[in-house]
Amino acid sequence: MKRMILLIKLAILISSLPAAELPFKRGFNFSEWLQTSSATQIQFTRFTKQDLINVKNMGCDHVRLPIHLFNMSGPAPDFTINPLLFTFLDQIIDWAEELELHLILDNHSFDVTVDTSPEILDQLVAVWKQLATRYKDRSPFIYYEILNEPHGINDNTWNNMQQSIIDGIRSIDDKHTIVVGPAGWNSYNNLKYMPEYTDENLIYTFHFYDPFLFTHQGASWVDPPINISGVPYPYDQSQMPGLPANLQGTWIEYIYNNYHVEGNDNWIKSQIDIAVDFKQSRNVPLWCGEFGAFIPNSTTEDRGRWLQTVRSYLEENDIAWSMWELTSGFGIYEPGSNELFEYDVNIPIIEALGLNPPEQDEFILKPDTTGFNIYDDIIAAKIIENSWLPNGILNYYSLEQPLAGEYCIFWTGVDQYGSIGLRFSPIRDLSQLVDESYAIDFWARCNYPNAKIDIRFLDTKTENPNDHPWRMHYTIDAGVTEWNGEWQHLQIPLDEFTEHGSWDNDRWYNPLGEFDWTQIQFFEIVAEHHNLQGINFYFDNIRVIDPSVAHVESEMSFPARFRLFQNYPNPFNSSTSIQFYLKKPGKVSLTIFNLAGQKVFEFEQDGLTVGIHSIDCFAEDTNKNQLPSGLYICRLESENESQSRRILLLK
Repeated sequence: MKRMILLIKLAILISSLPAAELPFKRGFNFSEWLQTSSATQIQFTRFTKQDLINVKNMGCDHVRLPIHLFNMSGPAPDFTINPLLFTFLDQIIDWAEELELHLILDNHSFDVTVDTSPEILDQLVAVWKQLATRYKDRSPFIYYEILNEPHGINDNTWNNMQQSIIDGIRSIDDKHTIVVGPAGWNSYNNLKYMPEYTDENLIYTFHFYDPFLFTHQGASWVDPPINISGVPYPYDQSQMPGLPANLQGTWIEYIYNNYHVEGNDNWIKSQIDIAVDFKQSRNVPLWCGEFGAFIPNSTTEDRGRWLQTVRSYLEENDIAWSMWELTSGFGIYEPGSNELFEYDVNIPIIEALGLNPPEQDEFILKPDTTGFNIYDDIIAAKIIENSWLPNGILNYYSLEQPLAGEYCIFWTGVDQYGSIGLRFSPIRDLSQLVDESYAIDFWARCNYPNAKIDIRFLDTKTENPNDHPWRMHYTIDAGVTEWNGEWQHLQIPLDEFTEHGSWDNDRWYNPLGEFDWTQIQFFEIVAEHHNLQGINFYFDNIRVIDPSVAHVESEMSFPARFRLFQNYPNPFNSSTSIQFYLKKPGKVSLTIFNLAGQKVFEFEQDGLTVGIHSIDCFAEDTNKNQLPSGLYICRLESENESQSRRILLLK
């Protein structure tokens, strides 16, 4: 009933709008949330429902959600989207609908260094058909944006491709609005080359970053990098920095020499007028899906003036806008801050956007006085994933026998010094926990007996040129735990970590006793001693705890109930491992039956302790006869409890 009322309200709103007007006006891009290299590396807690609430309270009515759909999908010909993406996306859509925020699903399968190829058409159609199938019955608050910034492709070729994708979506979903954009990086100059598509439920989009010299000063991702700082807005000859020698003779020199013409309000408005003329001549709804100015090398005052000019002129011409981006290099936060909404919002930027400035408090770092979670099925909130992954695989949502819950971390194949990096935001003061002998507590398992890894904390690097991000580390090897493929419980007191030194400015610094537990920025798991080729690590339930109440933490660390885990591998050929958890000591019986109900294997033992246990089973019965391929039933019994799982033998 609630969703029906929502649909009716939105339908009335849309029907009351002129043909070329949109039901939303102001918004932000939520970048770096679903733009990872795979679904298994998404950090879902990077943003929360509260972030959506914050945006709405500032006066926004929509969010653009960049998603690297190609990274989330499998190989040809099906290009099947990883179900994990839908798990996260369903939740975000639920939040948006509940808050009545319009949500644009932006296919951000995009690389600035790679031209858009006509060969991606099949993948575009395939992924959009999957999304349309998934969301065709959701509310009109959901929109489909075909592709972010196609570039290096002929306008006519891209326009024809876009029509094919529209047709593919419409074969499944004839309700939701589709966002289409021109080639040439979604440039307003290319809008005029777009055809009159055979669909009346479209929004046309463009991006605006001009003059480019101002908005991208300091950008390292363009070629060549724009290593210029202090370009003013508007243009002021007395404040203009010189052109670096390495940029002379490049296209950057051309836009530098032309900035005296482009660096003013009148020129900006003349360029936006190109988009306005398109909107009026076609009588179509138009939306500026991205605009913004890079933070590091420009001042807040100059950024504010540029944003106010662009934003106000878009609104003057009834063009909706979504700023790139809420956080990071183009965002709304103070440079170099923790990007906390209660403390770090750059208020002049919010005012330039015509939004409601949130109240701000002064952030004061206080010592932690209790333990906290780092990973428990997902990375904890206010922790930013910051791993270094030279080769290999890192999966934060592995289904391979998690200790508890749905997922565990799987890590394999990385080169030496590769790391799982988790950055605290804001930084943490662990000094009191060190004094009180708190410990890092986690579970791990590995298939290689001689494996050796480090866990470590890194402090912050201050403005002092002699300071570095110092490390405290602890080495975990066969002398600390047994890497036998089973879950091992590890608890390392913080005061047993030793100072290790620092890698900074491309050189190594030996420890000087300057590590600062009051300024902790990172927790890392590191392949410090060798690569992980052929070595599989799993981690679960990583937290900082008080060992004096270890019995409480232990209960949290284990599954809450008697449990038979799925065997691994499954299917198996010659052998498989079956793990189970006992919540209290006692007698256990594990039996395997074929589908005819005949018992082919039985294990029974009394006096097993609380915790995880493992049994290796082979492709033979109790009489050492080889078992045929097929499906078998594994049953675990202990006192009055039992569980069963299906296992598959394939030879």
